[in-house]
Amino acid sequence: MPSSLSSGDRKILLIAGAAFVILVVLGFLLAPTNNETSAASTYSVASEGAKAAFLLLQQTGYHVERWQRPVRELKSDKHTVLIIADPSAAANQQGKKAIDDFISGGGRLITNGMIGASVLPEDFSEYNALPHTPWSEFNALTPSAITRAAPKITLSPVAHWSQSSGILLYGNENESVAVRVPHGEGDAIWLASATPFTNAGIKETKNLEFLLAAIGDKQHTRILFDEYVHGYGEHSVPEKRHPIMTALLVQSVVLALAALFTFSRRSGPLRPLAMESRLAPLEFVETLGGLYRHAHAASVAVDVSYQRFQYWITRRLGLAANASPEDLTRAVSERWKWNDDKFAQTLHEAASARYRPDLPQKEETFRKKKLLRLCNLCIPTQ
Repeated sequence: MPSSLSSGDRKILLIAGAAFVILVVLGFLLAPTNNETSAASTYSVASEGAKAAFLLLQQTGYHVERWQRPVRELKSDKHTVLIIADPSAAANQQGKKAIDDFISGGGRLITNGMIGASVLPEDFSEYNALPHTPWSEFNALTPSAITRAAPKITLSPVAHWSQSSGILLYGNENESVAVRVPHGEGDAIWLASATPFTNAGIKETKNLEFLLAAIGDKQHTRILFDEYVHGYGEHSVPEKRHPIMTALLVQSVVLALAALFTFSRRSGPLRPLAMESRLAPLEFVETLGGLYRHAHAASVAVDVSYQRFQYWITRRLGLAANASPEDLTRAVSERWKWNDDKFAQTLHEAASARYRPDLPQKEETFRKKKLLRLCNLCIPTQ
């Protein structure tokens, strides 16, 4: 059975297939690996990831889980610690209220950075534009169970707590980088960065001791690492109806309809191309003639006819395009052996018509007919 694809269609199909293969290969080559993420995710083995802390707590007997649902579905519990490390986006009003209810109900929140501080009952965090060192050691500022277990910690001071509200845990004479904020029956611990949770930072001075002290009792505490803020987990129905998802669905429907319409047109019956009517060129000639007549440009019409005749005869005689009537008469007489006493006169009259803008229409018609007669006579002579 012969193929229904033409050579042009096959060429387009091959080009599209080659482009698709190239894009797939480039996608595999240029796609970032999972360990290149800069978020403190428990799935990441990069330096900034938090998989080491998660596995360490799991292997030492802590009840640790990954929370992969919206925070508004989290119930308040006095023995639950929620760790939101390096959140990628600020929570909406529903999320902030859910976190506030979680803390006031007796839970403990551990978070970091300015985005993490935005969900706290009070936010006095400020960004440090130029940290003096990537990592720095900070001593305890206030006696507490946490600072007694870890007299100092090491972290990156990308932010600081600008006021003395809450209980200042760690810092120096210039800035505070760790704060405990009591709220209701629970509290929140804010850090300038997630260094104590990261794979590279957990081994630094007293960071592990700080993490264990901040979590609390091993036997009764439930630890939740929030992975929903890093893009993991199931999304609820309202979030599946996000405007971006709606726009993607609309674009997919439009693309499918365009493909269906294109395929249906290409698969329809073939009809011969309609022949172009000869009336169009004739109408053009009549329109051009009417334009000359309306503008009283009889000399232009004669000049156009003479130039066409001159172009035709000089090409056949091998003369220059601007040959004079005398040169044309002499060449016709010598090469074609054709003598006509009125040949030179007709050429002179036609060539001089361009200099007569007041040329009468009757004389214009007469000269054009004489040129046509010469053309008809020259063809059989040649």
